[in-house]
Amino acid sequence: MRIAISFACLMALSACSDAPATEPELTNEAAVEDHDEADHERRVDYAAFDARLTRLVEEAPAMVGLAVGVVEDGEITFLKGYGETVRGSGEEVTPDTVFRWASVSKGVAGTLAAKLQAEGKINLNDPIARYSRNLLLPDGAQVSASVRDVLSHRLGLWRNAYDDRLEDGKDPDLIRQDLGELVLICPPGTCWSYQNVAFDAVTDVVEKGTGQTYQEAVGSELFAPLGMRSASLTREGLVESGNWARPHSAGRRELEVKQPYYSVPAAGGVNSDIKDLTVWLQAQMGLMPEILSPDVLDVAHEALVRTPNENRRLRKYRERVGDPHYGLGWRTYDYEGHRIIGHRGGVDGYRSLILFDPELKSGVVALWNSNTGRPTGLQFEFLDLLYGLEFRDWLELD
Repeated sequence: MRIAISFACLMALSACSDAPATEPELTNEAAVEDHDEADHERRVDYAAFDARLTRLVEEAPAMVGLAVGVVEDGEITFLKGYGETVRGSGEEVTPDTVFRWASVSKGVAGTLAAKLQAEGKINLNDPIARYSRNLLLPDGAQVSASVRDVLSHRLGLWRNAYDDRLEDGKDPDLIRQDLGELVLICPPGTCWSYQNVAFDAVTDVVEKGTGQTYQEAVGSELFAPLGMRSASLTREGLVESGNWARPHSAGRRELEVKQPYYSVPAAGGVNSDIKDLTVWLQAQMGLMPEILSPDVLDVAHEALVRTPNENRRLRKYRERVGDPHYGLGWRTYDYEGHRIIGHRGGVDGYRSLILFDPELKSGVVALWNSNTGRPTGLQFEFLDLLYGLEFRDWLELD
């Protein structure tokens, strides 16, 4: 596959000795031009997949723009943008358009923490109180809750505790201290309840372990070695990009880019184009072991706690999706007998997803710029193509 090999060289800095110093801008046509030549080598029918995505953006009333990347058998085989960066602008989304990752950022935090443990800089089993003075839990539970509990949402707090205060602009360090006023719903380590403000206490862990800010550590340990040059963790990193997608409501009204979830960067602060998210996908498959070793990935992806409410959230896909668990910023599932790993994300005006089969080294990523969950089904349509399963209209187009 000519295109797949060239992208792997282009985007992994250490992968190929003759990689160019700068990346050429990628057009949508270039992203798919050689698929007819290689269709006989691949499980996925990319022409069919592309046609479904085109219909999604053209027919779903809440869609504005979308970018999708695919890795199959370890190679980047598909990168394409659809729709517009701003409704009515005529400015097309391309593989170079920058979006927000939202909660897909949590996998960065979990992976980094696993890497720092392997380097002897932190210990995931240490109490969070050893690293963070700001996170206070009910009944002083911060002295028993571990860093691993923080990253796997096992702190015993009710779901999304004090996200409303974060969205009102309050300092996250102060909010984390306020969490001590609550009542535990279970002892830490014994039940799962999704968090943003508390999850971001891992920034204190990273900063104490590395002597760098969280943003600096992510850059030096992950993004720079992986060649993810569009990736950033600030509002400015998004809006100062030359090509970025504006957020939109479900009614396709342009929205303001808000600061609060950039203030909890481990929970929801990453931005990048789809090319860099696809490189991140490859790294999670173990394709860059000099940066992320198999042992590090095993720790990050390990299923630590069942998440039964995820069955309700994915109920329209339950024919094939089941056994949901959570690791260090990563979700795991069973899909028709295959173990798959991923995460979804959403902040006002943006949505995201990553999902892959680590055994087949194949998966899909997507970023879009409107408040709709409709593209969620594309990951399962991809898996059905990958596994040769009977078609299901997961995108609800027919």
